[in-house]
Amino acid sequence: MFKRLIASALVASSVASSAMPANAAKDGVTLGFAVAFTGWEAAYDGEATKMAQLWIEQQNAKGGLLGHPIKQIQQDTKSDRVEGAKAGQAMVQGGADVVLVTADYDYGAPAALQAQKAGLISVFLGASDPKAGVAGVGKLSFTANNAGQVEGATMAEWGINKRGFKKGYVLVDNLLEYNKSSCAGYEWAFPLHGGTIVAKDEFKNADASISSQVTRLANAVRDEGVDNVMLCSVTPGGASAIKQIRAAGINIPILSNTGMDGLYWNSAVPDLKDFYVPVQAVFSGDPRPEVEALTKAYEAKYGGRPATQYAYPIYAWLDLYAQAITKVGSTDAEKVVAEMNTYKEVPTVLGTRSFSDLVHIQTQIPMFVTEIKDGKQNVIEEVKISQDIPNDVLYRLKK
Repeated sequence: MFKRLIASALVASSVASSAMPANAAKDGVTLGFAVAFTGWEAAYDGEATKMAQLWIEQQNAKGGLLGHPIKQIQQDTKSDRVEGAKAGQAMVQGGADVVLVTADYDYGAPAALQAQKAGLISVFLGASDPKAGVAGVGKLSFTANNAGQVEGATMAEWGINKRGFKKGYVLVDNLLEYNKSSCAGYEWAFPLHGGTIVAKDEFKNADASISSQVTRLANAVRDEGVDNVMLCSVTPGGASAIKQIRAAGINIPILSNTGMDGLYWNSAVPDLKDFYVPVQAVFSGDPRPEVEALTKAYEAKYGGRPATQYAYPIYAWLDLYAQAITKVGSTDAEKVVAEMNTYKEVPTVLGTRSFSDLVHIQTQIPMFVTEIKDGKQNVIEEVKISQDIPNDVLYRLKK
């Protein structure tokens, strides 16, 4: 199910090494990778790590930062929280100025907390939980990604404004908080723009059958006029759910979250159509020349394109970090973060980005709505939600 992603991660593991010693050179900037080169999280960290290493190579070709080449050190977290804390501590001792951590709050936080304790900046490669930042780690921590709520809200607003959807149905996989956050965004935005959510149901990612949930959905389509379903999930359970929905003859559009981006799972539903996911970048052919050029550079270096959009956000974040340290002329964490906290709608290769002293995750960014159909993923259009995600939705304070 994760063959392409895992293969990518294994390539990254071949360059993994232990942290540099505590007396590492302090000139210039050092990036420390406390990420999963092995274990199940490697499927998510591998491509983002390689994209960050591509950024280092490109930046060094332009002269590095602060007059010196950028250095990198790394240690494998082995997809384990305890090992993550050890890797984070090794990055601190090795002289890292920024600690890059796993693309998941629960597994990345142990390393990020070590950086915070040492007064260093940390950045999650792709976590979509707002705790991956100020709320859960501290004021020096960021995530390169958007909040999951943005994804659900994007699909809701697009569905109503461009497809005329009126009655929605929420089906959430309770495996991850990310899934719940994605659906929380849809549940907020769909009524806000005039739609009605008829019902909400949930399932477990590991369930071999969700026949009861599919039956309830079918009844809602027949009896209540449901015209779209928001499926918040990740593989493999997400692919299984889609297959069962379509096998039951339910052919209404399925909206989903970025966790279902990519074609690596598509063989499970080979004739799939009317399935839509939001992404920050399109690995199979982004309409923006600068993003497509980045993808080609990645392909030239690593022998293949990324399998999903999750490789890209860290590249945009590193550009913003470089901009900040160049402005303040120092790697001092407090000064750099203070500068980044002033960023409002700052352009990046992926679109605009904003930070504040309270929020270090993106809550209103442009995303591409894409359709996965007949084994291909095509861009429909770019959408930016009309309102910022409110705090009660961002932190899921409403029941």
